[in-house]
Amino acid sequence: MLGLDRDRPLIRLQFTHFAVATVCLPLFGLITCIVASLFSHYNEATYTHCQVSNYLPSISAAISLTPERYVWRFCVGLHSAPRFLVAFAYFSFYRGHFEGRLVEQLVSALTLLASLSENVGLLLLTYVSSTETYSLHKYGFVIFIASAILHMICTCRLWQVITRHSLGVEERKSYRWKYRLFLFNIFFCLCAGYFFRRHNKYCETGIYTLFALCEYLVVLSNMAFHMTAYWDFGSKEVMVAIPPEGKRF
Repeated sequence: MLGLDRDRPLIRLQFTHFAVATVCLPLFGLITCIVASLFSHYNEATYTHCQVSNYLPSISAAISLTPERYVWRFCVGLHSAPRFLVAFAYFSFYRGHFEGRLVEQLVSALTLLASLSENVGLLLLTYVSSTETYSLHKYGFVIFIASAILHMICTCRLWQVITRHSLGVEERKSYRWKYRLFLFNIFFCLCAGYFFRRHNKYCETGIYTLFALCEYLVVLSNMAFHMTAYWDFGSKEVMVAIPPEGKRF
Protein backbone atom coordinates (compact mmCIF):
# COMPACT_ATOMS: atom_id res chain seq x y z
CA MET A 1 0.00 0.00 0.00
CA LEU A 2 2.85 2.38 0.85
CA GLY A 3 4.46 1.81 -2.55
CA LEU A 4 1.18 2.45 -4.33
CA ASP A 5 0.63 5.68 -2.37
CA ARG A 6 4.11 6.90 -3.31
CA ASP A 7 3.30 6.41 -7.01
CA ARG A 8 0.23 8.61 -6.85
CA PRO A 9 0.62 12.29 -7.86
CA LEU A 10 0.62 14.75 -4.97
CA ILE A 11 -1.26 17.27 -7.11
CA ARG A 12 -3.16 16.58 -10.34
CA LEU A 13 -4.95 19.33 -12.22
CA GLN A 14 -6.47 19.58 -15.68
CA PHE A 15 -4.47 22.06 -17.76
CA THR A 16 -7.69 23.75 -18.89
CA HIS A 17 -8.50 24.62 -15.25
CA PHE A 18 -4.91 25.71 -14.74
CA ALA A 19 -5.04 28.02 -17.79
CA VAL A 20 -8.35 29.60 -16.79
CA ALA A 21 -7.16 30.27 -13.23
CA THR A 22 -3.87 31.76 -14.47
CA VAL A 23 -5.62 34.22 -16.81
CA CYS A 24 -8.44 35.06 -14.39
CA LEU A 25 -6.05 36.31 -11.72
CA PRO A 26 -4.79 39.41 -13.60
CA LEU A 27 -8.24 39.86 -15.19
CA PHE A 28 -9.86 40.02 -11.76
CA GLY A 29 -7.09 42.34 -10.53
CA LEU A 30 -7.43 44.69 -13.49
CA ILE A 31 -11.22 44.99 -13.30
CA THR A 32 -11.11 45.46 -9.53
CA CYS A 33 -8.47 48.20 -9.73
CA ILE A 34 -10.23 50.14 -12.49
CA VAL A 35 -13.65 49.96 -10.84
CA ALA A 36 -12.26 50.78 -7.38
CA SER A 37 -10.26 53.74 -8.68
CA LEU A 38 -13.32 55.14 -10.50
CA PHE A 39 -15.54 54.91 -7.44
CA SER A 40 -13.02 55.67 -4.68
CA HIS A 41 -10.32 57.88 -6.23
CA TYR A 42 -11.93 59.33 -9.34
CA ASN A 43 -10.13 62.69 -9.31
CA GLU A 44 -6.71 61.19 -8.58
CA ALA A 45 -7.14 58.34 -11.06
CA THR A 46 -8.29 60.51 -13.97
CA TYR A 47 -5.93 63.45 -13.34
CA THR A 48 -3.78 64.50 -16.32
CA HIS A 49 -0.68 66.68 -16.33
CA CYS A 50 -2.44 69.38 -18.39
CA GLN A 51 -5.64 69.11 -16.33
CA VAL A 52 -8.06 68.53 -19.20
CA SER A 53 -11.21 66.47 -18.71
CA ASN A 54 -10.58 62.72 -18.59
CA TYR A 55 -13.09 60.01 -17.76
CA LEU A 56 -11.07 56.79 -17.46
CA PRO A 57 -7.89 56.02 -15.51
CA SER A 58 -4.90 54.58 -17.31
CA ILE A 59 -3.84 51.17 -16.05
CA SER A 60 -0.71 52.70 -14.51
CA ALA A 61 -2.87 55.19 -12.58
CA ALA A 62 -5.38 52.53 -11.48
CA ILE A 63 -2.72 50.17 -10.10
CA SER A 64 -0.67 52.86 -8.37
CA LEU A 65 -3.36 53.93 -5.88
CA THR A 66 -4.00 52.41 -2.45
CA PRO A 67 -5.45 49.83 -1.81
CA GLU A 68 -5.72 49.03 -5.54
CA ARG A 69 -1.98 48.49 -5.85
CA TYR A 70 -2.09 45.71 -3.26
CA VAL A 71 -4.88 43.88 -5.10
CA TRP A 72 -2.95 44.11 -8.38
CA ARG A 73 0.34 42.98 -6.84
CA PHE A 74 -1.35 40.06 -5.12
CA CYS A 75 -3.00 38.88 -8.37
CA VAL A 76 0.09 39.32 -10.55
CA GLY A 77 2.32 37.71 -7.94
CA LEU A 78 0.17 34.57 -7.93
CA HIS A 79 -0.14 34.70 -11.72
CA SER A 80 3.58 35.01 -12.50
CA ALA A 81 4.81 31.59 -11.32
CA PRO A 82 2.33 29.61 -13.50
CA ARG A 83 3.24 31.88 -16.42
CA PHE A 84 6.90 30.84 -16.14
CA LEU A 85 5.78 27.20 -16.02
CA VAL A 86 3.60 27.61 -19.13
CA ALA A 87 6.48 29.27 -21.00
CA PHE A 88 8.70 26.23 -20.45
CA ALA A 89 5.80 23.86 -21.23
CA TYR A 90 5.41 25.53 -24.63
CA PHE A 91 9.16 25.37 -25.23
CA SER A 92 9.18 21.64 -24.49
CA PHE A 93 6.17 21.17 -26.78
CA TYR A 94 7.83 23.08 -29.65
CA ARG A 95 11.15 21.32 -29.18
CA GLY A 96 9.47 17.93 -29.52
CA HIS A 97 7.27 19.02 -32.41
CA PHE A 98 10.08 20.62 -34.46
CA GLU A 99 12.84 18.11 -33.78
CA GLY A 100 15.52 18.37 -36.47
CA ARG A 101 14.18 21.69 -37.85
CA LEU A 102 16.76 24.37 -37.03
CA VAL A 103 14.76 27.47 -37.97
CA GLU A 104 11.71 26.48 -35.92
CA GLN A 105 13.94 25.42 -33.01
CA LEU A 106 15.52 28.90 -33.01
CA VAL A 107 12.11 30.57 -33.19
CA SER A 108 10.99 28.34 -30.29
CA ALA A 109 13.94 29.55 -28.20
CA LEU A 110 13.15 33.17 -29.10
CA THR A 111 9.51 32.58 -28.13
CA LEU A 112 10.63 31.29 -24.73
CA LEU A 113 12.89 34.31 -24.16
CA ALA A 114 10.11 36.69 -25.20
CA SER A 115 7.63 34.99 -22.86
CA LEU A 116 10.04 35.16 -19.92
CA SER A 117 10.87 38.79 -20.69
CA GLU A 118 7.17 39.66 -20.93
CA ASN A 119 6.54 38.19 -17.50
CA VAL A 120 9.55 39.99 -16.00
CA GLY A 121 8.37 43.27 -17.54
CA LEU A 122 4.91 42.72 -16.04
CA LEU A 123 6.41 42.09 -12.61
CA LEU A 124 8.59 45.21 -12.90
CA LEU A 125 5.75 47.55 -13.84
CA THR A 126 3.58 45.94 -11.15
CA TYR A 127 5.92 46.23 -8.19
CA VAL A 128 7.38 49.62 -9.17
CA SER A 129 4.38 51.92 -9.57
CA SER A 130 4.36 55.08 -11.67
CA THR A 131 4.07 57.21 -8.52
CA GLU A 132 7.19 55.63 -6.98
CA THR A 133 9.84 55.51 -9.72
CA TYR A 134 8.27 56.57 -12.99
CA SER A 135 11.29 55.86 -15.22
CA LEU A 136 11.64 52.28 -13.94
CA HIS A 137 7.89 51.72 -14.25
CA LYS A 138 8.04 53.01 -17.83
CA TYR A 139 10.91 50.65 -18.70
CA GLY A 140 8.90 47.76 -17.28
CA PHE A 141 5.94 48.74 -19.45
CA VAL A 142 8.10 49.00 -22.58
CA ILE A 143 9.69 45.60 -21.88
CA PHE A 144 6.25 44.09 -21.33
CA ILE A 145 4.69 45.47 -24.53
CA ALA A 146 7.73 44.81 -26.78
CA SER A 147 8.17 41.27 -25.45
CA ALA A 148 4.43 40.55 -25.73
CA ILE A 149 4.38 41.58 -29.40
CA LEU A 150 7.51 39.57 -30.18
CA HIS A 151 6.03 36.56 -28.38
CA MET A 152 2.82 36.83 -30.41
CA ILE A 153 4.71 37.09 -33.71
CA CYS A 154 6.88 34.06 -32.94
CA THR A 155 3.93 32.04 -31.65
CA CYS A 156 1.81 32.77 -34.74
CA ARG A 157 4.73 31.78 -36.96
CA LEU A 158 5.18 28.45 -35.17
CA TRP A 159 1.48 27.64 -35.18
CA GLN A 160 1.25 28.51 -38.87
CA VAL A 161 3.79 25.75 -39.50
CA ILE A 162 1.99 23.36 -37.14
CA THR A 163 -1.37 23.79 -38.89
CA ARG A 164 0.21 23.05 -42.28
CA HIS A 165 0.88 19.50 -41.14
CA SER A 166 -2.11 18.98 -38.86
CA LEU A 167 -5.76 18.24 -39.54
CA GLY A 168 -6.73 18.72 -35.89
CA VAL A 169 -9.72 21.01 -35.26
CA GLU A 170 -8.27 22.31 -31.98
CA GLU A 171 -4.92 23.24 -33.55
CA ARG A 172 -6.59 25.16 -36.37
CA LYS A 173 -8.98 26.92 -33.99
CA SER A 174 -6.06 27.88 -31.75
CA TYR A 175 -4.06 29.30 -34.65
CA ARG A 176 -7.01 31.29 -36.02
CA TRP A 177 -7.69 32.90 -32.65
CA LYS A 178 -4.01 33.57 -32.03
CA TYR A 179 -3.74 35.35 -35.38
CA ARG A 180 -6.94 37.39 -34.84
CA LEU A 181 -5.92 38.42 -31.33
CA PHE A 182 -2.44 39.36 -32.55
CA LEU A 183 -3.92 41.70 -35.22
CA PHE A 184 -6.40 43.11 -32.68
CA ASN A 185 -3.59 43.72 -30.21
CA ILE A 186 -1.32 45.42 -32.75
CA PHE A 187 -4.14 47.68 -33.97
CA PHE A 188 -4.99 48.94 -30.50
CA CYS A 189 -1.30 49.27 -29.57
CA LEU A 190 -0.96 51.68 -32.49
CA CYS A 191 -4.16 53.49 -31.48
CA ALA A 192 -2.96 53.80 -27.88
CA GLY A 193 0.38 55.20 -29.05
CA TYR A 194 -1.37 57.70 -31.32
CA PHE A 195 -3.75 58.95 -28.60
CA PHE A 196 -0.94 59.15 -26.03
CA ARG A 197 1.23 61.30 -28.29
CA ARG A 198 -1.73 63.44 -29.31
CA HIS A 199 -2.68 64.02 -25.68
CA ASN A 200 0.87 65.06 -24.75
CA LYS A 201 1.13 67.36 -27.78
CA TYR A 202 -2.30 69.03 -27.85
CA CYS A 203 -3.91 68.30 -24.43
CA GLU A 204 -7.39 67.84 -25.91
CA THR A 205 -10.39 66.91 -23.82
CA GLY A 206 -11.19 63.18 -23.83
CA ILE A 207 -8.13 62.07 -25.79
CA TYR A 208 -6.49 60.51 -22.72
CA THR A 209 -9.75 58.63 -22.14
CA LEU A 210 -9.42 57.09 -25.61
CA PHE A 211 -5.82 56.19 -24.78
CA ALA A 212 -6.93 54.46 -21.57
CA LEU A 213 -9.67 52.55 -23.42
CA CYS A 214 -7.19 51.35 -26.05
CA GLU A 215 -4.77 50.36 -23.29
CA TYR A 216 -7.47 48.21 -21.67
CA LEU A 217 -8.11 46.46 -25.00
CA VAL A 218 -4.38 45.84 -25.53
CA VAL A 219 -4.06 44.15 -22.14
CA LEU A 220 -7.32 42.19 -22.48
CA SER A 221 -6.34 40.87 -25.92
CA ASN A 222 -2.95 39.87 -24.49
CA MET A 223 -4.73 37.87 -21.79
CA ALA A 224 -6.99 36.27 -24.39
CA PHE A 225 -3.96 35.34 -26.50
CA HIS A 226 -2.44 33.47 -23.56
CA MET A 227 -5.82 31.86 -22.93
CA THR A 228 -5.50 29.95 -26.23
CA ALA A 229 -3.33 27.53 -24.24
CA TYR A 230 -6.75 26.12 -23.30
CA TRP A 231 -6.85 24.49 -26.77
CA ASP A 232 -3.13 23.79 -27.09
CA PHE A 233 -2.93 21.69 -23.91
CA GLY A 234 -6.61 20.78 -23.49
CA SER A 235 -5.98 17.06 -22.89
CA LYS A 236 -2.91 17.58 -20.69
CA GLU A 237 -2.60 17.65 -16.92
CA VAL A 238 -0.37 19.53 -14.49
CA MET A 239 1.02 17.14 -11.90
CA VAL A 240 3.34 17.22 -8.91
CA ALA A 241 4.60 13.74 -8.13
CA ILE A 242 7.40 11.88 -6.36
CA PRO A 243 9.66 10.15 -8.93
CA PRO A 244 10.25 6.40 -8.56
CA GLU A 245 13.35 5.45 -6.56
CA GLY A 246 15.25 4.27 -9.62
CA LYS A 247 14.59 7.49 -11.59
CA ARG A 248 15.70 10.09 -9.11
CA PHE A 249 18.48 12.45 -10.16
